[in-house]
Amino acid sequence: MPQIAVVPEVHSHILAEFDCLDPLLSTLRLDSGRLKCTCLAVSRKWLALGTSAGGLHLIQREGWKQRLILTHKEGSITRVSCCPHDEDFIAVATSQGLVVVWELQLERRGRPERVSVSGEHRGQAITALCWDTNALRVFVGDSAGKVSYLRAGSSKLGKGSGFVMFPVQTVTTVDSKVVQLGYQEGRLLVSSLSRCYLCDTEREKFWRVGNKERDGEYGACFFPQNKGLLVGQPPLLYCARPGSRIWEASFNGEVLSTHQFKQVLACPPLPLITYRNEPQYNPGQRSPQSVAFPKLLYFGDQNLLSWTDSAIYIFTPHNGQVLLWTEVKDVLDIAVYRNELFCLHGSGRLSHLSLLSVERCVERLLRLESWPLAACVCCMFQHTIVIGRARKSVPIDRFEHLRSQLSSSTHHELIGQLEDVIAKLEPLDSACSSRRSSISSHESFNVLDCGIYRVISRRGSQSDEETSSLINQSMSEEERLKEFSFAQEEDQVDHDPQSSERMEAERSEQGLQFHLPLSFRPKPPRIALQAVKDSVSSFVKKTTEKINTLQMNSELWQRPDLRESAQADMSATSAPFSEEADIEIYVDMPNTECDLVELQVATEQATSQIQDPLVLLDPDFLGETLQEWLKVLERVLRPAKLTESAAGDPSDVDAAGQDTGEHKPEESSEEAAERFPEEKTEMFPEMESSDSHLTLDSETRLEPVRVASPKTLPSDLLVHLTQLATLYTEVSCFGKQANKQALSCTTFLRRYFFLLDQERIRRLCLLCYQEQQEVHSSFIEAMLDVTQSSKVVEVIERGDLLKSLRYLRELQPWSAPHLLAHLHRLYEKQGEAAVRSFSQFYPTITPTDVMWMAHRSHFLAYLDNLVLSQAEEHKLSFLQSLLDPESLRQEWLELALTHDAPQSCDTLTPDGQPRWNSHCFSWGYGRLLSLLIRLPTDLSSKQKMAETCRSHGYWTGYLHLCCEMHRRSEAFATICQLDDISLLEEPEGMAPQDLDEWRLLIQLAQDGSCAAEQLAGVNGRALSNGSADCSRKVSPENLTLRLARTVGPERAMAVLEECGVHLVLSPHSQLVCELLKVAEKRQRATIQAMLERCDRFLWSQHA
Repeated sequence: MPQIAVVPEVHSHILAEFDCLDPLLSTLRLDSGRLKCTCLAVSRKWLALGTSAGGLHLIQREGWKQRLILTHKEGSITRVSCCPHDEDFIAVATSQGLVVVWELQLERRGRPERVSVSGEHRGQAITALCWDTNALRVFVGDSAGKVSYLRAGSSKLGKGSGFVMFPVQTVTTVDSKVVQLGYQEGRLLVSSLSRCYLCDTEREKFWRVGNKERDGEYGACFFPQNKGLLVGQPPLLYCARPGSRIWEASFNGEVLSTHQFKQVLACPPLPLITYRNEPQYNPGQRSPQSVAFPKLLYFGDQNLLSWTDSAIYIFTPHNGQVLLWTEVKDVLDIAVYRNELFCLHGSGRLSHLSLLSVERCVERLLRLESWPLAACVCCMFQHTIVIGRARKSVPIDRFEHLRSQLSSSTHHELIGQLEDVIAKLEPLDSACSSRRSSISSHESFNVLDCGIYRVISRRGSQSDEETSSLINQSMSEEERLKEFSFAQEEDQVDHDPQSSERMEAERSEQGLQFHLPLSFRPKPPRIALQAVKDSVSSFVKKTTEKINTLQMNSELWQRPDLRESAQADMSATSAPFSEEADIEIYVDMPNTECDLVELQVATEQATSQIQDPLVLLDPDFLGETLQEWLKVLERVLRPAKLTESAAGDPSDVDAAGQDTGEHKPEESSEEAAERFPEEKTEMFPEMESSDSHLTLDSETRLEPVRVASPKTLPSDLLVHLTQLATLYTEVSCFGKQANKQALSCTTFLRRYFFLLDQERIRRLCLLCYQEQQEVHSSFIEAMLDVTQSSKVVEVIERGDLLKSLRYLRELQPWSAPHLLAHLHRLYEKQGEAAVRSFSQFYPTITPTDVMWMAHRSHFLAYLDNLVLSQAEEHKLSFLQSLLDPESLRQEWLELALTHDAPQSCDTLTPDGQPRWNSHCFSWGYGRLLSLLIRLPTDLSSKQKMAETCRSHGYWTGYLHLCCEMHRRSEAFATICQLDDISLLEEPEGMAPQDLDEWRLLIQLAQDGSCAAEQLAGVNGRALSNGSADCSRKVSPENLTLRLARTVGPERAMAVLEECGVHLVLSPHSQLVCELLKVAEKRQRATIQAMLERCDRFLWSQHA
């Protein structure tokens, strides 16, 4: 064996491979050419391996046992990431751009479930996955630069949270491919091919890290400062730069310093300590390395790790030094956990490496009985081994034992070098020596990571068998303690009083009646169906018994007459007070219960009748059924003031309903102006000229919106009342009220809002807000009252927009009516600044909601933000999905053309023709306009849009629409009037397709130039500050030159003669034509020569 080279004493750590994972891959059949490992991730408990067949293997690190296989049909696995704070969650990315979050449910011994799926990046390559350090949220980056996040629902978060699917949110889109993502303390670090970005996900702020760009794959990561005096300090940022440089930046993205490792990496690489081969160290000096670090990872104890396909680098950034670098072949990807790293090689092989000090490495090798390898490490790193503090891990007697284990015949030179090292060993320092002597005078020890001193017997004092038995005994005791704690945890789970109460509640919910509130958590289908069946049976049984009781007991049916007679007696004669009290107690208290029974009977009868399709599908029958039910509802639950006015004559109930339902046109407009001054002037300025069409019911000013029931209603009755009340509102809104006694939609909504289904009423308002605007106003007023007690209202009233939006985001999953009310408050408080941020609440809040709420110009800003937040390839389809109904296209187009747009006098002449170069004006909503125009639609809509664009002077859109409608002559005439020849260049412009169109263009240009000369003769000539570019004008000469480039100079001149245009070309144009003729002749000659050569070659082959 050759002499082992000695490593310099500055190197104190080493990378070592103690485990062989080849048998694991062989068991998983991942060592074949057909199936390979494509990605990996590691956590405290798991080693996750993704495969090319779409499988995810979860390996338990303790014992390397396979526990689970998660399959995916969406392609091979390209990325995998384990949740750092909850190992029950794993995120997976597939080759088709799908991201899946799995909940393993091992603690509850359930089956793994897909708790969240994102198709936001479908069709793109997922390049980075990163978990939130506190929440169940995964950030995703792709090759197009898009960054989004998806939340994972879980039953751990609360009752019913596992059944909520959170929408995928787009964070940002950077300029190029996402290389690496990092997250720490509410901030997201995005590293792209050109620069690094820092995103505050709570405040929605973005910073660039540094000012200089780069070109290539360079990583970036957070660097926690949680050691020593740095505890509590914010993390640092490290961003890779070209030339072996790394930026150190603050948590706010400010670059603090630049670490240059090019010269430091001139040292030779340290060998990888592995069982596969003997370590070799070449002390020869290397040249400086210029390395591009594609990834940066926080590793071990305040270290940075990076790698290339041929080496692994570990830095200590606090002193700007290289801890070590080692040559490792064919590295594809690396996953780290604490001081361990797992390497995936291009061949599919796995390596499990550990970073540890030299003395710890020697101790591990001795424990594994790798005697020659341990001796090599001792000789190679003798400067570190001989010092006194190394005796804590490797006492002197262990070296003697190591020497005795080496064979003198095969390791003769190694034994000699090891003896030299043993002769140089320094004893343990005095403090440790006294501690060791206090333990035992004939025993040595080493200190474990946890601080425990492990006593090791010396030869002659205590046998190795006794030591091993002691260790085995301690390990067995530890295992028994683990088993006991595990069993104790299981007992706690089994006998948890809260869980028993929860199970008892779930068992009781299976037979719930309608009057008990159901839990938010959905039941399994069979249990839910059984509960419904039992509830309906109980409801029918109770109702039948009450009806029979009412029929048998005649006193209850005579009580209203008794009440009338009692009132007549009291008005005629003075009765004793005691008797009057007795009558009220006897009559009124049972009457409340009787009213509820009557309402329940009427509700049950109406519910059963509308189950009949003949009634449900006939508007007349349906209206009659609901009207009969409404009479009973009015008698029982109508407002107290109306009840008192109709108490004298029960037969006046219908008349009272008729009176309250009458319209007063002469007062409606004034009342509307008094009640809704802001909505009329700010939210709906287009309604100022049509106030006569807005009529409000008299109940709007007489009755407040009732959001709470005046009487306690059983839950089973309330469910049926909600269904009938909502149905009546819908019928009264869309149907024609032939019955004058019927309550109007607005009146009923304000009077019985506490019975209505809020989500259905919101959808009703979206459909009919143009015809029934007062319905929407009443609904918003009611929802503002319902949500008045929410904590979010206090935050909104303080005026902090960012904090208000953060509170609203924390309300997820959102209830659309409640969120809509909060956004109304926020818009009233903040105006346009608030409405621009409403796009993050889509699709819960739709553009129609915002269009009703906000001013027209403010709504346009919201729509522009919403559409532009989508990916470029999805913008058209997304905008198309928003156009419901189709008439919104024309309305939104006119909005975009009238806001933040050039003035008409700048784009149109007095006679309505295009002004010169007026298409160059910028339009504030130009991108939205281009999307609206490019949407597919019918011919009549395109014609209407073209006329709208022409009337507003939006010539770019007008030319595009003319091209789509094949009105090319009109488009060419417009181009000649705009006088910009670039409009004839594709792809943005419209190029002539044949000679007829060229003739038309030349004729139009000739007519335009003649008219300009005549105008100049009358008014004189003018120069545009001497900056007019004649080469960009649509003149006959410029058109002739373009035609000459297309068909040749001779053909172009012939076309001019056909048009009757006598043109004298300028010297420059003549030179261009001559050059084109020469080029054409040479091209013809070249083609002729090539054809002749081909001909000769073919004849020679034939001969």
